[in-house]
Amino acid sequence: MVQKNQSEIREGYIKDYISGNEIKATPEEIEAVQVFSKQLVDDYGYPKSHIQTHPQYRVKVRPSDTKKEYPVDIAVFQNADRVEDDAYIIIECKKKNRKDGISQLQDYLRFSKAYLGVWFNGEERSFLRKIERDGRIEFEEIPNIPKYGQRVEDVGRFKRKDLKPTHNLKSTFKAIRNHLAANTVGATRDEVLAQQLINLIFCKIYDERFTEPDEMVTFRAGIDESADDVKARILDLFEKVKRKYKEVLDSNDSITLDAKSVAYVAGELQNYCLIEAERDIIADAFETFIGHALKGGQGQFFTPRNVVKMMVDILDPDDEDLIIDPACGSGGFLIESLRHIWRKLDAEGEKYHWNKNNLQEEKMEVALNRIRGIDKDYFLSKVAKAYMAIIGDGKSGIFTEDSLDVPDNWGAATKTKIHLNSFSVLLTNPPFGAKIPVRGEDKLAQYELGHKWKLNTKTKEWEIGKLKDKEAPQILFIERCLQLLKDGGRMAIVLPDGIYGNIQLGYIRKWLLKRARIVAIIDVPVETFMPNTPTKTSIMVLQKLPSNMIPEDYPIFMAVAETCGHDRRGNLREEDDVSEVANEFKKWAKKENFTFQKV
Repeated sequence: MVQKNQSEIREGYIKDYISGNEIKATPEEIEAVQVFSKQLVDDYGYPKSHIQTHPQYRVKVRPSDTKKEYPVDIAVFQNADRVEDDAYIIIECKKKNRKDGISQLQDYLRFSKAYLGVWFNGEERSFLRKIERDGRIEFEEIPNIPKYGQRVEDVGRFKRKDLKPTHNLKSTFKAIRNHLAANTVGATRDEVLAQQLINLIFCKIYDERFTEPDEMVTFRAGIDESADDVKARILDLFEKVKRKYKEVLDSNDSITLDAKSVAYVAGELQNYCLIEAERDIIADAFETFIGHALKGGQGQFFTPRNVVKMMVDILDPDDEDLIIDPACGSGGFLIESLRHIWRKLDAEGEKYHWNKNNLQEEKMEVALNRIRGIDKDYFLSKVAKAYMAIIGDGKSGIFTEDSLDVPDNWGAATKTKIHLNSFSVLLTNPPFGAKIPVRGEDKLAQYELGHKWKLNTKTKEWEIGKLKDKEAPQILFIERCLQLLKDGGRMAIVLPDGIYGNIQLGYIRKWLLKRARIVAIIDVPVETFMPNTPTKTSIMVLQKLPSNMIPEDYPIFMAVAETCGHDRRGNLREEDDVSEVANEFKKWAKKENFTFQKV
């Protein structure tokens, strides 16, 4: 990968996002100050010139003081002069797991001209408004702070065109998760809270899709609006969602969170346009709530959006491809593939001056007839179905099945839509792990890789032997994926590094080379799936070809991505080699005159 030129930063220090100054890399700075500083600029639109971090703005300890001694973590001013009379918002930051600081924030507000405050510890946040009544200063919680150029009274009064996409909602979802776990009445288990949040997200997505640009959105929480009124409006919205998507949402699906919790979630999400988000917001939400403890035991880890996008860009699907993910989870690969094709159709429509209705019909045809997914987890597949239906405005091609089972055992609806040897594009991140082996004679007998293999010391060839008692799922998924592809079909799959280098697994590599052309191997950093799992992975891109069409000698694109946009703890980092890989692949393909073969 191309190495980035970076100015030298002393060990134990980082570069402050606002000032550019070198500052100590304390947990408070890394986990909270820098995170919220970036949100102020990216999500709320405040210019850096209006924000002060380092050197810190200071306020008085008491009204009678002539010297200002309290250092403020982040101060936002009404203009670039940043004088005391123009102080607007004060943000008090703490490192994770610290709960103190609210009273400290209130003191800062008392002794400054600022009348809005934010308390943030990297995972939870609260918004305060200072009110002066009868000579006394009081504080009240509000749903959010205004965006740049808004008044406080405008919070929660958004027109559809006012909503802005965001680069990352993980910190927002962490704040929501921690607030709900601590404050929600009647629901504290993460899986229950996850279902509730995803129902609310579907309301938000539906509202974005079916609200005219100049109309006020329904999914909102205003400053002086009661929580009961907010919940009543959103429940009406959810009924519309269920009626329109009755094929994928059940009539008994419900939003059971108490009114204050619903209003809190609405306040946290209302600024953003989720359908234009740069990340897979459903996967982010689900992973934040469910996390390693519940899903990791099943070998399921959600694929970061930059990895998903890179894999889709390399395979470059179009509206003639039939696409599948046989371990689709919440649908990240399928959603990104759909968006990729839609962008192509938008460009084509502009080039050939298609009318709006014809373009929309083409897009819907792809969503309805060109996207398929399978997942054995009922809740995950249901989420993927609803997500695809709401984004694609149609019935979903997602099915709840065991992809590794005998296809004749699949349900009737699945068997009409999914056939072996029929897909032209496959993208997947299958479940990994020896702790979740696949068992059953009928199931294993479908796979040559479900058998024991032995290296013949004389011929140096691997020979197939008896059926195994069990096998790790990722190994069987390799063969199932090839079975799903038609000749000429191309695929990208995330696999643990043992597949590529373990001597005892040499038979898998030999087996693959007889059935496919290996197009690319992309080594991604160990941090890629952290903090959920330290499993080291690489991505394999290949094309299924008849044995008589596989060249004996051919170039393979190799890349090592050293950074992935986040660290081992999941904190965002600007360095991201993964996002550059697809462009490097295209340069390589042009240089090598490589194209996926037509069969």
